[in-house]
Amino acid sequence: MQNNIKKVAKMNTNTIICEYNPFHNGHKYQIDRIKAQSDDPITAIMSGSFTQRGDVAIYNKYQRASSALKNGADLVIELPTVYAVSSAQTFAGAGVEISKALGLTKSLCFSSEDSVDKLFKAAELMESDEFNVLIKNYMKKGQYYPQAVATALGEISAELAEVCSKPNNILALEYIKSIRNTGIGVTVIERKGASHDSNEVSEGIASASKIRELIFKGNGVSELMPGYECYSNPAYFEKLSSAIMYRLRSMTISEMENLPEISEGLENRLYKAARECGSIDELLNEAKTKRYTMARLRRILCYALLGITDDMQKTPVPYLRILGFNSVGETLLREIKRKTSLPLIINVADGYKKLDEGAGRIFDVDLRASDIRALAETIISPCGSDFTSYIVKA
Repeated sequence: MQNNIKKVAKMNTNTIICEYNPFHNGHKYQIDRIKAQSDDPITAIMSGSFTQRGDVAIYNKYQRASSALKNGADLVIELPTVYAVSSAQTFAGAGVEISKALGLTKSLCFSSEDSVDKLFKAAELMESDEFNVLIKNYMKKGQYYPQAVATALGEISAELAEVCSKPNNILALEYIKSIRNTGIGVTVIERKGASHDSNEVSEGIASASKIRELIFKGNGVSELMPGYECYSNPAYFEKLSSAIMYRLRSMTISEMENLPEISEGLENRLYKAARECGSIDELLNEAKTKRYTMARLRRILCYALLGITDDMQKTPVPYLRILGFNSVGETLLREIKRKTSLPLIINVADGYKKLDEGAGRIFDVDLRASDIRALAETIISPCGSDFTSYIVKA
């Protein structure tokens, strides 16, 4: 323990904003590279029961936290569901908020195929007046946000447009924009193996989406997932189809209008589709337009199901929920307690009682998300896992 105290005495941590859905060899490579460059502990800020693209996490958050801790992370903190299921801007912004609230974050770490300089140039350009005028014009013409970003950047700089065209860089650029004036540095790890959402397996690394596909088909994935023994009872979004259809059919147009990412009459299109379609796939195809990506529509379905409203996503992150830690992370946690101004939730029953009304609303969504995700599991779990599951100690 004495060695751990010396290590954390610098009061620094490297932070990764992640989903680990599931944790795979690419994530292990990233952590190993960070550790090769720095002796500071690693804090993972991880989404919980639902993910940024509007899906249930394939394995529960305690299993994913356990795998991360077994493979190099020292502390795992939950990114509240309200922000985890959101646009790239909100997801990144909330993750950086938590990073800053720790009071110890030295560097925000993420992977990219591009250099730090190129990423910073693209991020700076995205905050220019010229860019903002262009992106508004392209969105008025019906382009969805990522497409409008790439088109607007391309009009200014073909080289920087290429940076934005890579899916993994969308979040990287949002991270860079969010850390301005925070005092937090950036560590970019060169991406190795299969690219984001790739259907290939390269150098022993497959994308999380490919691994999920293999799991759904019942194929072996143990060689692609270090800590594979941590996992059991996967969940499937399709099992929530009836629950989502019920929720949409019970909502008014005004209630739909208050969901995040709803604009330009989408609530009317969604209201009509919910009453005419018999499945989620049919509804998504009916509601989809050039302006709305499938991921955005799936997020909107999750907002409806979980009771997430637009005002919730605009609320600053109100607490730090600890999912797990090892001995180094435990010492780091003591330093965070001294530094942070946010409520620290380690014991859910005790911590929940101490939250104010606004924070309680955000935390209620986390509790609801766990219970609803349980309905999507292969073998449905009981409610209340947030109160009955122990914090992971590696």
